[in-house]
Amino acid sequence: MSLEIKVPPVGESISEVTLSRWIKKDGDHVEMDEVIAELESDKATFELTAEKAGTLKTIAQEGDTLEIGAVVCTVEEGGSSSASAAPQADGMSASAAPSSSAETKTVEVKVPPVGESITEVTLSKWLKPEGSVVAMDEQIAELESDKATFELTAEVAGVLKYVASEGDTLEIGSVVCSIESGASAAAPAKEAPAASEAKPSVQSDRSYAAGTPSPSAAKILAEKGVNASSISGTGVGGRITKDDAVKAEVKKAEPAKSESAKTAPVQAAAPGARNERREKMSGLRKTIAKRLVTVKNETAMLTTFNEVDMKPIMDIRAKYKDKFKETHGVGLGFMSFFTKAVCEAMKSFPAVNARIENEEIVYSDFVDVSIAVSAPKGLVVPVIRNAEQLSLAGIESAVVALAGKARDNKLTIEEMTGGTFTITNGGVFGSMMSTPIINAPQSAILGMHNIVERPVAIAGQVVIRPMMYIALSYDHRIIDGRESVGFLVKVKQLLEDPTRLLLGV
Repeated sequence: MSLEIKVPPVGESISEVTLSRWIKKDGDHVEMDEVIAELESDKATFELTAEKAGTLKTIAQEGDTLEIGAVVCTVEEGGSSSASAAPQADGMSASAAPSSSAETKTVEVKVPPVGESITEVTLSKWLKPEGSVVAMDEQIAELESDKATFELTAEVAGVLKYVASEGDTLEIGSVVCSIESGASAAAPAKEAPAASEAKPSVQSDRSYAAGTPSPSAAKILAEKGVNASSISGTGVGGRITKDDAVKAEVKKAEPAKSESAKTAPVQAAAPGARNERREKMSGLRKTIAKRLVTVKNETAMLTTFNEVDMKPIMDIRAKYKDKFKETHGVGLGFMSFFTKAVCEAMKSFPAVNARIENEEIVYSDFVDVSIAVSAPKGLVVPVIRNAEQLSLAGIESAVVALAGKARDNKLTIEEMTGGTFTITNGGVFGSMMSTPIINAPQSAILGMHNIVERPVAIAGQVVIRPMMYIALSYDHRIIDGRESVGFLVKVKQLLEDPTRLLLGV
């Protein structure tokens, strides 16, 4: 009986993926939940696992673009165990036999397809030195696109020879390096200790995945500065899983090394020195840059401003913040009030929550609010789903959870995609006024700023009030001036009279 293995859903906005690499080969015996292939979207890399044990029959080819739900392969039960047992039985005689061919074969390792919209990558780092002996499927280099970091693995065992250098920008299909297999690859085997020759079956049974991190695990380990060789994997075949990487801790430096570091002389910069340093842009930073430029070039973006008297909200917070935290377990911040005000104002101005797709305007009857968060590697915008249905406590809880994940680089793709409107708070950094850039494909973004006490006229008298400038950047192709100004005025009215948020008026 055969079981079809299909492309699983991998994200709300992802409709297709690329089969970047088969980890198991056609005809191999696979165990249940064993990683058999890697799939890549335009945002991340995913692992495809076997849903049952059996013999693998590949259907899709490496480099194929597959829709969600498309059949990738089948797994047939039975017939594989006896076939796999035969080589084990003859393992000693096979290993003892001399190689039938001593000729050297050179294999070119090229940049694999890493996503439909990706045409070039950067060779960010060599993981193995030139001239070293590499095993089949061993990681030899890291490639970086504008969306993610990918690992380049050796297609055969042999001696590594560089073709490209670190920092080179390579097109898909370009040669990165070559590997000489055959006589050169056999040399290190002769130098292996006799103990390993006595137990070849144990070595052959060991999965290549042992000690190898998954793409998501590798990213977490790199951010933590943890060497993959220092931890053991709990995944199939000893593979290092994302959970292993999250639990991994950086080993403390040895005391001797610390002492030497303390005694090392520190060379101070010469007075008046005009030094410069260059840092390569990360893939995330390059993606942010491209997206922002695209928005500026492809939208008719305008910004309208207003100001809000924050005293009513500050009075509520001062009166109820302790009771609120005691009851709900989270603090009462400004973001929940702004989110509720935005959701209420969109009932009167639905175009602010809409977007343009091709030649159609898509109106959403729900509000998924993207909250701009400054993470260690750049700006991210996790999404609060169905914000219009949440209470103030629900919104605050969602904000705390998403902001924490952003700081720890633990946000998933699903948590960062699909927003319909964005709120950004530059006031936490002291910004008094700004023109935020729309988060495509959305049509508007609300900018909050710092609260400053200023003299204002109220009922014919000058009084000191805590005031905040708010800004709405919007796409004029879909939102008219009347709607943008009316929306911002509605938000102002709701914030200055929070009772209206409770009454829905």
